[in-house]
Amino acid sequence: MNRISGIFNDQRQYQQTLKQGNAAQRIELLRKLKSSILEKEDAIFRALYKDLRKSRFEAAVTELYFTYAEIDFAIKNLRHWMAPKRAGKTFSNLFAKNRIYYEPKGVCLIIAPWNYPFQLVMSPLVSAIAAGNCVIVKPSEISSNTSKIISSIILDAFEEQHVACFEGNAEVSQKLLELPFDHIFFTGSTEIGKSVMAAAAKNLTSVTLELGGKSPTIIDQQVDLAKAAQKVAWGKLVNAGQTCIAPDYVLIHESRADEFIGLYKQFVSEMYFKDKEAINQAAYGKIVSRKHFERLSDLITDAVDKGARINWGGKTDDQSQTIYPAILTQVPKEAKIMEEEIFGPILPIVTYRDLEEAIAFVNAKTKPLALYIFSKSDKNIKSIIKLTSAGGTCVNDVLVHIANPKLPFGGVNHSGIGSSHGFFGFKNFSHERSVVTQRSPDFNKLVYPPYDAKNWVLNLLKRIM
Repeated sequence: MNRISGIFNDQRQYQQTLKQGNAAQRIELLRKLKSSILEKEDAIFRALYKDLRKSRFEAAVTELYFTYAEIDFAIKNLRHWMAPKRAGKTFSNLFAKNRIYYEPKGVCLIIAPWNYPFQLVMSPLVSAIAAGNCVIVKPSEISSNTSKIISSIILDAFEEQHVACFEGNAEVSQKLLELPFDHIFFTGSTEIGKSVMAAAAKNLTSVTLELGGKSPTIIDQQVDLAKAAQKVAWGKLVNAGQTCIAPDYVLIHESRADEFIGLYKQFVSEMYFKDKEAINQAAYGKIVSRKHFERLSDLITDAVDKGARINWGGKTDDQSQTIYPAILTQVPKEAKIMEEEIFGPILPIVTYRDLEEAIAFVNAKTKPLALYIFSKSDKNIKSIIKLTSAGGTCVNDVLVHIANPKLPFGGVNHSGIGSSHGFFGFKNFSHERSVVTQRSPDFNKLVYPPYDAKNWVLNLLKRIM
């Protein structure tokens, strides 16, 4: 704890120096970070394979290239982001200069999860650096191989008084959360997010919480079902389903359920199987830990015990911590798998008779991080969007909204607080400071006392308003 407190205090002092920096200095820091990542690419790929059995291709697309794109976008746009923004005027400052300045929040804490252990450290770190903050990073101990590489990269790219990394278990996180950070960025489960928010409240620290929830996929009757099945298969099973915005369950019209299931099986087999029996481990990831493996196995058992049917798959391999893609049908609402975020390769299929029933099913649960709609009907698409709430939504696709840095990414209520990526990440790690520079003529003295002979001022103000 002494070392943590010491670095935290060093960062608080250094923040005063850092605040005086300009865009060129911040851009150079981002370039230095990218250079350090590039030098360790092979080691990053090996670490991600050891932790999650991520193929080099999947790791490149979802972890490294995503990070490079985030850095490059910040470098390209940072001068514009940092520039003071004009604001409108009112009668009280009719001739004043009104501006919004973006200043760094200060010393920030980033607590990252294990499922995308590299990207979900680096993406918020890029935003924090772009905004001019000092940062302490706490990567997940569950993805320990990747955590070691992250620590090495940060040590190479930064002085500890600017950015520091602390590895370790939940006890380290708890010690960090006792400190009066200026902002905390947490990615993880809703339950732990509540604990983080409670700890932050003791110091009135602002938070960004990127959480999860049960992200539904609504498939309309009017749809290209083959395209829907292929996209859901990929979105559900990338990273073996351990994705916060993965389609959690499918709501489909009862008349098209069997056809969808058949197509889903076909595309999953093409993407992830060597033959009809053996999974292709070069393309399909493992469950990150024994604890998570057992949790997913228990969810299947609980669902079956309560009346669900394993329509397909679900084979488990204890030795390699692999759970084969599974489809569950006839799943009762009280099954745990319909209450908890699955975070694994199990897809419950829920049928509906009309769209209102599907919308009501979604709205009966907490607001999800993502909602996916497959339909050819503009009327139905608009209706679903209008009558539901979610952190983000894709129409006729899945996951891709996270890849556009020009869009905010984040949850709502139980699925998160705040937004990230691109300017939204920069803004999240910045304080928007309003600055009014008064100029002549100055009409404010009209409202100064004494008030005896100023009824005409009230009449004038009333007419103006």
